[in-house]
Amino acid sequence: MKIFKNKSELSDFLEARKDTHSQVGLVPTMGALHEGHASLISKALAESDLVVVSIFVNPTQFDKIEDLEKYPRTLESDISLLSKISESQIVVYAPTVVDIYGETVASHHFDFDGLEHEMEGKFRNGHFDGVGTIVKRLFEIVKPNTAYFGEKDFQQLMIIKKLVEKENLPVKVVGCDIYRASDGLAMSSRNVRLDEAHRAAAPFIYKTLKAAQRKFGTESANTINKWVVSQFENQKLLELEYFIIANIETLKPIEQESKQSLYRAFVAVYADGVRLIDNIALN
Repeated sequence: MKIFKNKSELSDFLEARKDTHSQVGLVPTMGALHEGHASLISKALAESDLVVVSIFVNPTQFDKIEDLEKYPRTLESDISLLSKISESQIVVYAPTVVDIYGETVASHHFDFDGLEHEMEGKFRNGHFDGVGTIVKRLFEIVKPNTAYFGEKDFQQLMIIKKLVEKENLPVKVVGCDIYRASDGLAMSSRNVRLDEAHRAAAPFIYKTLKAAQRKFGTESANTINKWVVSQFENQKLLELEYFIIANIETLKPIEQESKQSLYRAFVAVYADGVRLIDNIALN
């Protein structure tokens, strides 16, 4: 398996193989790889001749320095997991911060037509400028035909699609189903930071989303919102940051349900300082 830490060497490698690897897929990650990442990579492999997996903890998308410092960095085990998936079709790009940003670590400002101001944007200052900056940079370096992102970060997925549209980037963005543990918890690199008690409590998040899904269509969004808040008030180990039912195109909270629109329920929860997000399609 080829592993690159320098963008120039990666670009030269990809350019030299354009004829034999006509379809290049990209799976951007921040490492600490798990079965959820593996499912994205497997989909990319099925649709590409070569898949570049980037492993880079991007500093500009963290609004809290302690969150950046605590983010797990497990490059050796990440490479081991990837080698079990494919030795020949996967290329790893694990750059340094300098290789990506040079001497000035800063994000560009983007206008995502308001998508960046909803949900996560209200609680994580500058987060989506950081996301847009690193994804655009990776697209420029790798020049993939297709890029794969998980629907667990659904708002991020919609913002990246908007980035491609507004910047006129020649990349097809594919959203992939949320990969869950057997108890329903959405797979996340942050899950490894949960202690035993909070890991046992965390599946309540998906259980509540499923209940909200069943209520949708027969109860108002406001009634469902109040019910969800009351459910988390009884959970001593989980602290609800937000629960929102939103239109999937605008990501704005539902005001009056329309049969012509699609909606999802979004949630963010703290479990002993570990921030967990999840979402579910409602109709």
